Amino acid sequence: MSNIVERHLNVRTSVTDSPRQPGEPALSALGLSAPAPDPADASPHTFPDGGTWRVEIPSVEGPEAVGVVLKEASRLDVPIHRISQGSGVWMLRDTEIVEMVEATAERDIELCLFTGPRGTWDTGASVRTDSRGAGLRARGHDAVAGCVEDAVRAVELGVKCLLVADEGVLWALHRARTQGIIPADTTLKVSALIGPVNPASYAVFEQLGADSLNVPSDLTLAHLTEIRRVSAAPMDMYVEAPDDLGGYVRMYEIAELVRRGAPLYLKFGLAKAPAIYPYGAHLRDVTLDTARERVRRGRLALDLLARHGAGDGMSPLGSRLPGDLKRFNTAQ
Repeated sequence: MSNIVERHLNVRTSVTDSPRQPGEPALSALGLSAPAPDPADASPHTFPDGGTWRVEIPSVEGPEAVGVVLKEASRLDVPIHRISQGSGVWMLRDTEIVEMVEATAERDIELCLFTGPRGTWDTGASVRTDSRGAGLRARGHDAVAGCVEDAVRAVELGVKCLLVADEGVLWALHRARTQGIIPADTTLKVSALIGPVNPASYAVFEQLGADSLNVPSDLTLAHLTEIRRVSAAPMDMYVEAPDDLGGYVRMYEIAELVRRGAPLYLKFGLAKAPAIYPYGAHLRDVTLDTARERVRRGRLALDLLARHGAGDGMSPLGSRLPGDLKRFNTAQ
């Protein structure tokens, strides 16, 4: 074994007793050490089970892709708390939804399906302009109705988590669960397509009924700390974002993302991968290949957490509820 390799192994094994920043202590030996983390920057919040992070594999577009993800997760020993889909409930047959529900339930994994039509999937063209128009919201009553139809259908088939991309849909579904139209333990997840970018908007989404919120992957560490000063609602963040969400790769920040953003769902998208929404059989090969690679990316990130001595905060597998959150009064 070369001296360089031996020194590298010594660095890795000598620092596992306490969290460290990437590159330390090698940079310290060169007089280039980073400032110590400020305890005031750390999130004071956790999931109700005491964990600080959970794992989500996104863009898993059907039962076959679920099977690929579960097989690869077993092979690479990747713990998964949530599997989410992006094409929408309306792009799946009842039998496919039931198959996904049963496969994830067998492993005690939360399944999250997207609701209804949005933005570029209807007749609106303004989202393609420079101004982006209304963004990828649900345009008009009919689009909201489609999202609610998807939600009711999905929960009747056993889905317990719904992904939404519109504030009005979020509020409607939150009111629906408070009135027993959908089960009270249904969780509502805000899409990265409308992710909040400041503490005030994050707090508003929480009040509207969000149980976890995707934030854009270009938010700074300081932004995460600002959000955590006003809200304890779980945060979802792409450690690696797909190209249409920026293509950011933040692997080496993962321990600090958890420290600042907890409770945090770590999501693994893929940069430089073809778009697969809305999914159909014509995209089968790329969908299964990318599903498999997302799990591998998760393994790489979890290895980094362990290497930096920061891997102990994972929620128990099977955890899914967000704890007590702040809500607007639904009676008004």
